[in-house]
Amino acid sequence: MQSMTMKHKKLKLPVGIQRFEEIRKGGFVYVDKTKYVVEMIRNGKIYFLARPRRFGKSVIVSTLEAIFAGEKELFKGLYAEEFMKDFEPGPVIRLDMSKVETGDGISGLKASICHQVRKKANILNVSLSETTSPGDLFDDLISTAYEKYNQQVVILIDEYDSPYVEFVNDTTFANDVRNVLRGFYKQLKANEEYIRFIFITGISKFAKVGVFSTLNNPDDISLNPEYSEICGYTEDEIVRYFPDYIEETSSKMQITTDELIIKMRGYYNGFTFDKECKSKLYNSFSTLKFFREKSFSNFWIHTGKPKIIAEYMKDRNLTVEQFRMLPVSEEFAESPGDIDETSPEGFLHQAGYLTLRPATTDYLSLDYPNTEVLNSMSALVSQNFLQDKDEDYTYCRGDFLKALMNANYKMVVTVFNRLLASIVYDDFRKIAQKSVSDNDYDMDPREWHYRSIIFAFLRGCGVVVFAEMHTNLGRSDIVLLHKGHIWVLELKVAYEGYDPIKKAEEAYKQIVEKNYAKPYPNALCMGLAIDDAKRMITHYTLPSSKEVGFETKNINQETE
Repeated sequence: MQSMTMKHKKLKLPVGIQRFEEIRKGGFVYVDKTKYVVEMIRNGKIYFLARPRRFGKSVIVSTLEAIFAGEKELFKGLYAEEFMKDFEPGPVIRLDMSKVETGDGISGLKASICHQVRKKANILNVSLSETTSPGDLFDDLISTAYEKYNQQVVILIDEYDSPYVEFVNDTTFANDVRNVLRGFYKQLKANEEYIRFIFITGISKFAKVGVFSTLNNPDDISLNPEYSEICGYTEDEIVRYFPDYIEETSSKMQITTDELIIKMRGYYNGFTFDKECKSKLYNSFSTLKFFREKSFSNFWIHTGKPKIIAEYMKDRNLTVEQFRMLPVSEEFAESPGDIDETSPEGFLHQAGYLTLRPATTDYLSLDYPNTEVLNSMSALVSQNFLQDKDEDYTYCRGDFLKALMNANYKMVVTVFNRLLASIVYDDFRKIAQKSVSDNDYDMDPREWHYRSIIFAFLRGCGVVVFAEMHTNLGRSDIVLLHKGHIWVLELKVAYEGYDPIKKAEEAYKQIVEKNYAKPYPNALCMGLAIDDAKRMITHYTLPSSKEVGFETKNINQETE
């Protein structure tokens, strides 16, 4: 195995490489997960694993393929080496359903599935009938492979739900896709006597697709603590297998290796796949990209289809804050429902944007796994809002970051108002009321709504933002940091009958009187007043050399 003693032989980063053979032969880092693969083969026959995309599922499938193909030389130095000595190989049918084309309607979908099956038939050197039915062709492949090799076959299906997930926002077409897949996957049950081992991966356990209703007692290891670390990287694995890259990255960032691990932990760690929430994992793709780029960026969300998530959030008027530490039952964790029909939290949990967290009660909770996912989701939601008014999110973000660097108070307020003007509050009223009620917040739902939108935009901009930061006298609304510049913001809402000028001054005085800025030398402080009738920030209060120590400005009357 690779260890700290192998620093002189630096291995390459397997970014985007999912073939076990290529990783092992090509001089790439391989984090040994073969223990879990061996345990599956020893202890069962039919397995299902749900994990978010880009989490290493395909590498596990490829590892199983190599074991059943008897490629012993690939396992030298790994946990599975001893297991392979007396292991009997056999025929393998591996299907990657993410390669199935879905853009040409149902007929095109069927043709693409048939094409994938015929490719496997060519690899196994078996002849199939001329049928154009995906299910019948799959049935033909399994039985003829069994007859040719006089052995039970191994079935490995990667991303079994990929053709279906793409249409989660199109219920009618999704149902048609589901019917095709049901007819295809039911052949697993029909040919059980010819099958030695089955392993299926996806992002969700779809009850209605037909896989789980037809198979005899498939072992769903998705939340099994014994397999919680089968995909992704633990922190110990990162330290063990990537010492060269840790040293190189910490040197470039001019911090110690311990400091780097602490920063990585907050930004990329945090995915949990067991109900006890004992194991926390890094997404493998984000980790590899981070070591290659040596920069804290949001890699994972941009590798799949973020447009699907953006449309899902937009169509349902979902915010980011409503899913922070959201209580859920253990039953939800076990079976959150079909991804196209479940609640929004069920959808986001299965897609990997929310993960399990322990709660203070008998319940579990959901939250964003780490800073990367939280910031990425925030950017998607904010961009959705701004597009409603034909605003350019990138332009808006650029203006805001320049304003932070140049201490341009007015531009900060102007950008916030662009965001607030793009939102129809009534669309979010029920969400705001429910979130305030569920979390026992001491605030009006309208205030929660305004703050949640601003928080989402700030996180999407990539600034470090803290909400409800404690001091010895109270809690500030927003503290944000960007390239050495620190801002302390307090927000008040002027409801009907209240003077927004006084609200802005009240907000600023609260910063001063409660020492919100004391922990941050040279912090820029600002009190903001949102006029609820106009749904925009109309006044803001700043420090001043005047005798009273502050001045309040009207954003509508101020000139450059």
